[in-house]
Amino acid sequence: MTTIILNHQPYDGTDVTWNALRLAKTLFKSGESVNIFLMNDAVDLAREKTPKPNNYDYDLVEMLKIMYSDGINLQVCGTCNARCGLFKNEPYFDASISSTMPILADWVIKSDKVISF
Repeated sequence: MTTIILNHQPYDGTDVTWNALRLAKTLFKSGESVNIFLMNDAVDLAREKTPKPNNYDYDLVEMLKIMYSDGINLQVCGTCNARCGLFKNEPYFDASISSTMPILADWVIKSDKVISF
């Protein structure tokens, strides 16, 4: 099992988030069980309200939603919803993905690999 923790604002002018999602997708397609945990400003990735800027080639929110519907485990920091991101207090695209630090801690303990972006 691999747990990937994202911290950066999705559309921050870099490819950090896009590369994290590409890695998660590749691992998952290779048969690896993948957990994605969003915290800090990365929580905007789980919000419908987060628009794809014109200068980005990929809709990262849509990429994450597809990966989630395909079976990648996704949790998003519940505390960060009110504290972080450009769209503070906006709902996540699925209310059931709002999570806690004990869930992340459990994933870290059970994971063979933990990667933070």
